[in-house]
Amino acid sequence: MNEAAIKAAERSKLTARAALASIALAIVLVGLKTWAAVATSSMAVLGSLADSGLDLVASLIVLLGVRIAAVPADAEHRFGHGKAEALAALAQVILITLSALFIGYRAIERLLSGARTAEAELGIAVSVVAIVLTFALITYQRHVVRRTGSLAIGTDRLHYASDLALNGSVIVALVLDLFAGLAGADAVFGLLIAVWLAWGAWRASSRAFDQLMDKEWPDELRERFLAATKDYPELAGLHDLRTRSSGTHYFAQFHVWVPAQWTVREAHDRLDAVEEQLQARFPGTEILIHVDPEGQTDRETMLPSELTEQAR
Repeated sequence: MNEAAIKAAERSKLTARAALASIALAIVLVGLKTWAAVATSSMAVLGSLADSGLDLVASLIVLLGVRIAAVPADAEHRFGHGKAEALAALAQVILITLSALFIGYRAIERLLSGARTAEAELGIAVSVVAIVLTFALITYQRHVVRRTGSLAIGTDRLHYASDLALNGSVIVALVLDLFAGLAGADAVFGLLIAVWLAWGAWRASSRAFDQLMDKEWPDELRERFLAATKDYPELAGLHDLRTRSSGTHYFAQFHVWVPAQWTVREAHDRLDAVEEQLQARFPGTEILIHVDPEGQTDRETMLPSELTEQAR
C-alpha cells in the first residue's frame, strides 16, 4: 500500500470514529433530555431535546456519508465519492432547519399561553451534564477535522459547538424561571435557540453548496499552492490554474508552457516528477498538468477577466 492509500485509510478511520462518537453522545443526551422534558414541561428543555434527537439522525447521516466518501474511485465515479460528505452536510442542514421551525413555533405558543416550568432543578442538572459531554466530543472532533479536513465532521462539530450555547441558554432560562419568577423566560430562550439553529443551518449550507458547486479553493490554500509551484523551474510558465475539492480530496489542474525543444518524453518525465513532489507537499491532492508549447494559450478554457488581462 502506497503512502497516499495509507493516509486515505487513516482519514477514513478517524472520520468514522468521530461519527460513532457523536452518535453515542446523541443517544445518551436524547435519553437524559427526554426524562428532563417530561418532568419539567420546559420549552427550552424540549427544544434542546429536539435538537439532540436531530443530532442523532444527523450523526447517522454523517457516518453514512464519511463511509461512502472513503470508497475508492471506481469505473462510474472516477473522481471518487468525496461529495457524499457534502450531501451528508446538506441533509444535516435540512434537519436543523426543520428543528428550528418546530422549536420556534412551540416557543411562541408557550409564550402566548404563559405556562410555567416544573422541577427546573432537574432541567438545570441535565443541561450541565450535556455541556460537559458535548465539550469532550467537540474537542475530539476538532482534532479529527484538523487531521482530515472532513466537511461532514466539521459541520457536525459546528452543530455540537452550538449545543454548548444552547444548553447554557437552557440553564439561564430555567434559573430565571425558578429564582426570578419570569414565566416568559423559558419560552423566550426557546425562541432564541430556534433562531440560533436557523443561523447555524444557513452557515453550514453555504459550505456544502460550495463543495457541490466545485467552488475554487480558499484564497489562503490557493496562494500557498501557487507559492509552492515557484520552487520548480519547470512550472515557470504556469497558467489557467483551476481547483476544487470533494470531501477530504482536493484537485488542482493547470497548464504549463514548455520550451519548444523539449520532446514529449522529456516534458512528461520532468512534469511527472514535479507532480509527485507537489502531491507529497499537499497530501490528498490530485494534480493534473497540461503541457502547452511556449506562448500558446487555450482561450476557450480561460475566464473573460483573464482574456481581458491578456489582451492588455
